[in-house]
Amino acid sequence: MSDPVPVALSRLALTDFRNYSAASVELGSRMVAFVGNNGAGKTNILEAISFLSAGRGLRRVTLGDIARADGAGGWAVSTVLDGEYGETRIGTGLTAGEAGRRVRIDGEEARSSEALLEYLRVLWLVPSMDGLFTGSASDRRKFLDRLVLSLNPSHGRSVASFEKALRQRNRLLSDGGTPEFLDAIEAQVAELGTAVALARSETVSLLSKTLDNQKQLGLPFPTAEIHLQGAFEAATIGLCASDREDCYRALLVEGRFRDRAAGRTLDGPHRSDLYVVHCEKQMPASQASTGEQKALLIGLVLAHADLTASISGMTPILLLDEVAAHLDPGRREALFTRLEALGGQVFMTGTDQTLFKDLPSGAQIFEVANGTISLC
Repeated sequence: MSDPVPVALSRLALTDFRNYSAASVELGSRMVAFVGNNGAGKTNILEAISFLSAGRGLRRVTLGDIARADGAGGWAVSTVLDGEYGETRIGTGLTAGEAGRRVRIDGEEARSSEALLEYLRVLWLVPSMDGLFTGSASDRRKFLDRLVLSLNPSHGRSVASFEKALRQRNRLLSDGGTPEFLDAIEAQVAELGTAVALARSETVSLLSKTLDNQKQLGLPFPTAEIHLQGAFEAATIGLCASDREDCYRALLVEGRFRDRAAGRTLDGPHRSDLYVVHCEKQMPASQASTGEQKALLIGLVLAHADLTASISGMTPILLLDEVAAHLDPGRREALFTRLEALGGQVFMTGTDQTLFKDLPSGAQIFEVANGTISLC
């Protein structure tokens, strides 16, 4: 297997994005850190980069809320990307009064943000994810779906279609739809739900193998053991795709009365959960200490970055918000060494420049203050 193609941003520009009226930065390294006081706008830069991928960005907010408070209501992010197709110019943003963001690639309008996955994959770890293991199953499903999306660009569309079909079934049940209509929509739910479940299962399986391989590196991070679990998984374990789809359709038919009373569909992949175990201690990640949970999450993200490079054939861009501040010096140095070995471009944030003193030579450190970005 050939080495993944290195992908990196060489220039980034923001217009009316959060606290930035107009800012641009020239990037000449694969290891980049932004330092500044809390509230200076460091995370806003990472969020802007996250919009160079499919979806709603790392904060998953309403697009209109991103526009600068004193601006015209729109915003824009643009970059020059060096990757598989040479130098590529990418722009995305929201025009005031429009509902969705636009994406342009080398001046041509793309049909959706999904087109960006052909050029780069963007992965992130942000403080809001620190409670992943103790939070809701819904949060873990969204986290898993982001992992799947970096390996399978059509997954986001499959999840959206599955959720839409579920809403249609719930509405039919509520309105007293005929058995014939319910048969039709349940066939869609079963087909789409099975596709979503199989994509998640495949990602969990591949990531588990990558985590096992990562053990051999001797990193000072606990190893995560991951499983996909739920009633749907238990009912369909060992079945091929077609049999799994038939089983799900039968579960839906059998559950109509119960689901009508509940006002929602109670069986299916939309109820599944990502179960994570601290491998060395053989305890659920939810019971580990706060520091161990953070370290487990870092290990998961590193393994996923490695897997993404292997499957997609391109090195991913990693966004790590305030990650260095939570690590002791030894783990921090080990993290930087591992990030360099992964070969992708990494953007980090921190309040103190000394957090990044162990970055490899050639790394860039920028100071962020008052809506400006300047090289230290």
